[in-house]
Amino acid sequence: MALRIRHITTRFALLLALAAVVPLVAYGLISVLSLHRGTRESVTAGNENVATRAADEVQRYVITNANLLKALAADLQNTGLDARQQDQILKNYVLEFREFKEVTLFAQDGTATVSSRIGKPHISAPDARHDSGEGTRDSGSQTHAVILDGVAMSPIRVDEDLLPTATFTIRLLHLNQPAGWLAGEFNLEEMWRMVDRIRIGDHGYAMIVAPGGELIAHGDPDKKSLVARAHNMAAHPLVAASRAAAEAEPVSLEYTDEDGRRDLGVAARIAPLGWTVIVEQPTAEAYANAAVLQRQLVVAISLALLAMVAVGYLFGRSFISPILVLQRGTHELSAGNLNTRVKIDSRDEFGELGDAFNTMAGRLAELQEDVKKKERQAMFGRVAAGIVHDLLHPIQNVGNNTRLLMRTDLDPETRQDCGRIVDRELGTIRRFLDDLHNIVKPKPIEHYAMDINIAVAEVVESMRPEGDRNGVAVEAHCATGALVIDGDRFALGRVFRNLITNAIQATESGGRVTIVTSRIGDRVEVSVTDTGTGIPADRLSAIFDEFVTTKRRGLGLGLAITKRIVEQLDGTILVRSEVGRGTAFALSFPGRKDQSAEAAAS
Repeated sequence: MALRIRHITTRFALLLALAAVVPLVAYGLISVLSLHRGTRESVTAGNENVATRAADEVQRYVITNANLLKALAADLQNTGLDARQQDQILKNYVLEFREFKEVTLFAQDGTATVSSRIGKPHISAPDARHDSGEGTRDSGSQTHAVILDGVAMSPIRVDEDLLPTATFTIRLLHLNQPAGWLAGEFNLEEMWRMVDRIRIGDHGYAMIVAPGGELIAHGDPDKKSLVARAHNMAAHPLVAASRAAAEAEPVSLEYTDEDGRRDLGVAARIAPLGWTVIVEQPTAEAYANAAVLQRQLVVAISLALLAMVAVGYLFGRSFISPILVLQRGTHELSAGNLNTRVKIDSRDEFGELGDAFNTMAGRLAELQEDVKKKERQAMFGRVAAGIVHDLLHPIQNVGNNTRLLMRTDLDPETRQDCGRIVDRELGTIRRFLDDLHNIVKPKPIEHYAMDINIAVAEVVESMRPEGDRNGVAVEAHCATGALVIDGDRFALGRVFRNLITNAIQATESGGRVTIVTSRIGDRVEVSVTDTGTGIPADRLSAIFDEFVTTKRRGLGLGLAITKRIVEQLDGTILVRSEVGRGTAFALSFPGRKDQSAEAAAS
């Protein structure tokens, strides 16, 4: 019952979980996932905006300076200025626009004609590839250049002052014919400052990567040395992803950098220059606010779950409590305590069930008293009928033979037979009364050494005449030697007489009753077997109960007294029977082997 109640409690808890806890947990999981996804999208969109704006500013910065050189070229060509005037214009230009470290004018044959620099120009003469926009020769190295609306821009290099530098070159025309080149050495230090100013959080920085993968700017002070070494970033996940993208849209990724840190990176391309602006930030910092909100959400959901579980527990106890009360009442009722009553104060179906239980318990108590009364009446009637039945015949025999003894005309032999009949019937009455007295007040049994073979032989000898009167042979097969036990000779004699008497009464004329004694191990065993009618299997378990009998006569006390005596002698008694073939009783007692016991028994 307790197990079933636990099952009910478990099912109720599961029902509560399915009805309330599971939806709340599902809502919490969906909220956490939505928060994480929304935060990632929001942070990524913000970083993409930063990268896109940085790319636009860098592009605008470079193109603006390229247009300045283009405007200077327009002032110099087709104007008829002499060399002195051109020299003054170039020097004024460098003084006004400090991003240009040097501006030099080259003739068609590559000879430097005018330069803003005093002395030999640093800028090398452009080669013929500038006409096709393929590239430029700078400081003696052959590299690819970028064409910005007719202005060729060389790849960025770090000069002797460890500053980023590039060379702008534009073709000069005279009457729509090539007339030389105008080249300017451009200082990109301001671009580095622009990159340095791009900060996302405390540890988010920007960088610029050239088309070949060379790092040309980095906002992290600890990694600026990589720019000086022209560190190649071609293997960077964002660089590869940006190149693989079909459109010039920002690309975002989460990856693990060279330092083993998990980063959120965004790449925006500068299409005219072929550069890539990368903004990366540690994911721990990028999602810090989301992590705080997520923890707060988890705490809030956990508190809500605890509150719901507490409320569910209290509600569950109030719901299950009447069931537990009814369970305890049912248990007490099944144990026989019919005075049990339950108290359920609720006014719902449980209250009605409690009232019904109390009514049922009261009715059961009334029925039990009625049954007890009827059982007492039936038992009294049964005992009275048994007494009348068992005593009527002996008393009639005593009365009849007593009246005969009072006659004076009887011969001595008949008078002697009547006296024996009176003694026999009085003995029967005495044994019957002893059985009743032993049931009410059992006599203590004394233990002393005795030879069970002698007790069996004496009883068999005394019971043979009764067997002969009923046409039943009574035989004994005793084991060789003494079988000594601690017992009571008179009590065991009564046991054997009861068993033999029952066997004779259950056996038809011509049958046999056999008593066998033996020693098996340290036990002494006695079996009483008959060839009688047998006992039905459904009545075998009750034959040792008081007032239970399979015969038409008697109170059913013989076997009950027999079992009690055997158990008082530390023995056991078993019965095996088959209807139509007979019954066998097996008695077993602890045996004794010492010589003193055998001597005492003899």
